[in-house]
Amino acid sequence: MTEVTQRRLGRGGRRTGALGIGCWAIGGPWQFDGRPAGWGEVDDEVSIRMIHTAVDAGIRLLDTADVYGAGHSERVVGRALAQLPADLRSEVVVATKFGNRFDEATRTGGGKDTSPGAIRAACEASLRRLGVEAIDLYQLHDRGHAPVEDIVATLEELVAEGKIKDFGTSDDSPEMIAAFGKSTAVSVQSQLNVFGHNPEVLKAAHEQDFAVLARTPLAMGLLTGKYNLANRPGEDDVRRDTPWWTYFDDEAMADWLKRLEAVRELLTTDGRSLTQGALAYLWALDERIVPLPGARTPDQAAEHAAAISYGPLPDATREEIDTLLADSPERR
Repeated sequence: MTEVTQRRLGRGGRRTGALGIGCWAIGGPWQFDGRPAGWGEVDDEVSIRMIHTAVDAGIRLLDTADVYGAGHSERVVGRALAQLPADLRSEVVVATKFGNRFDEATRTGGGKDTSPGAIRAACEASLRRLGVEAIDLYQLHDRGHAPVEDIVATLEELVAEGKIKDFGTSDDSPEMIAAFGKSTAVSVQSQLNVFGHNPEVLKAAHEQDFAVLARTPLAMGLLTGKYNLANRPGEDDVRRDTPWWTYFDDEAMADWLKRLEAVRELLTTDGRSLTQGALAYLWALDERIVPLPGARTPDQAAEHAAAISYGPLPDATREEIDTLLADSPERR
């Protein structure tokens, strides 16, 4: 990897690739708060090949969470890492998250717990599932009702004990970013894609010298061009029943597809695929951003990684996209 394809992991000075891989989908079927929370059935061997393809292509950041698949995603990531040569494995930054309650045996979850004892127990469980001695980047998924100061203090203790190397927050509320900014935290994770983002998060990230990990960079798959009104994720797929996104909702999907068509030509500038253009848009938006597109197959990982060679979209192209999508409800 060259300097052009790298990003600094926040104030800590560590560096990683400009692109990561999101590992939610490889967790397989599970439920949270009584709702489907997975992306459908998966083949673990295919998931492992996907991760190896990503690493072979230069991707050096894997983002998962203990709750994905009720622990299953972490186990698959751990298996994939164990099969890598030691020198290559040492280059991979493994990021995971804590804060949600779940049961591995029933593959169900519900509720939050970020008390100091729960954070420590979650960390030990993630270390076991991942098969690592220390977690590279440990992220708060959702704080629940615990005092922010207690969460941050516990994370600082885990760093001092060598259980984690760095930490950040996936809760991107102004209060949380400010609280983590008073610690040695290095990152914030937030929703960013062509359809929109919260500019206050980027502003705060610059003020705190945080890296910005971009979740949903492909709008849960809509920006790949794979889906249309006649072809949507299955009924048991989290994308069809979620309070967080409307990309595949009956009453909203047609409008999202119209927005995609409005910028399709711009995103495919210089021969990029739609997927690669969506990633390139984020690199053009801010130099701190590391997109985390999800992947389930080796082909998907290879397509994501190939976006690196194209680099960011030209500024003029990004600005034209911003103008065309000014009506998006996700542009705040």
